[in-house]
Amino acid sequence: MNNINFNCNRTKLHEAVNNVSKAVPSKSNMAALEGIKLSLSNNTLELTGYDLELGIKTTLEVNSSDKGELIVNARLFNEILRKMSSDEVTINIDEKLNITISGNATTYNISAIPATEYPDFPSITNEEPIEIPQYILRNMIDHTKHAVATNENKPILTGQLFDIEDGLFRMVAIDGFRLAVRNERITASDKLNFVVPSKALSEISKILSKNDPIQSNPENQESKADKPELLCKIYKDLKHITFEISGYYVVSRLLTGEFHNYKASIPENFTTEVVIKTKEFTDSIDRCSLLINEQTKCPIKCTFENNSLKVNCKTSIGKVDDVIEAEVNGDPIEIGLNSRFLLDALKACDTDKIRIQLQAPNRPVKILPMIGDSFVFLLMPIQLKN
Repeated sequence: MNNINFNCNRTKLHEAVNNVSKAVPSKSNMAALEGIKLSLSNNTLELTGYDLELGIKTTLEVNSSDKGELIVNARLFNEILRKMSSDEVTINIDEKLNITISGNATTYNISAIPATEYPDFPSITNEEPIEIPQYILRNMIDHTKHAVATNENKPILTGQLFDIEDGLFRMVAIDGFRLAVRNERITASDKLNFVVPSKALSEISKILSKNDPIQSNPENQESKADKPELLCKIYKDLKHITFEISGYYVVSRLLTGEFHNYKASIPENFTTEVVIKTKEFTDSIDRCSLLINEQTKCPIKCTFENNSLKVNCKTSIGKVDDVIEAEVNGDPIEIGLNSRFLLDALKACDTDKIRIQLQAPNRPVKILPMIGDSFVFLLMPIQLKN
């Protein structure tokens, strides 16, 4: 390879390296996978990270007239760029793949790896994409990931289901003890059903925009036509899914297998419906959780009656009783629940109040928003000892 040289804004390069590094394993049998592939073509620098399951690619404008490719250790390159004090950095690579990184009075010299050792990046389909606002997709991921299975007994359940039909996008996670469904209307006529690894979605969530640009700036009354939403474009082929996010392409393999029939698991009937303030319920369960750990596992007993919720827990550490207001409609009911699972579900509720629907002490608890079903959370109960 001939000498190549480029310079660019340090902050922008560091941001790109940091985001692409989310697809780089910290340890690998292949040294090339622990690096980022840099591909320079005149004024465009392409950065790629890939661990054979998740890949992230982006481009950055730089000042150069050279062409060339190499692999640089991701962790080291990221740390060098983070700690350098200069606004601009100049990077030179000689024919022996020695890299010189300089800015102000600081100069680093490190080694690179030939780009020929890097694996092929999955191709990106040209099919018409599904489009969804970034903040909505991030919300859907974050509000269902708590119910993803963490063991590998059923690999398909370590992902989140994308179920799209008639313009309704349902994201679903289930681990056998709890179920999370997040519903959102989108502009899509296709019928699609596939499962994306939760690990990949967790990294994608970090790149997605967090806020609705209109709602996050209430004083700025610009219309959506003047200030369009940041969109995520989703492309699917037989084995991979690609997310195009503000100049980044994130590619993940899809999980194969038959996902659980989640629709059949959601109860339609109930004998008791409770309306309760989300934060008060969350705080109460949080207080009770002080007495529960890995050695003192014990269900929390929730008693819904007389327009109140009584929460009780007794372990070898101690005992706690708590009472909060609730609007209870229907038969009184007493039920045992896993405190951590319940807390996870409550923290995923982004409404001031929630509806809780119950049938019997041995039937799932259903948690919904006050209006509609933008989210549906189910929890399996735990049998209480007399």
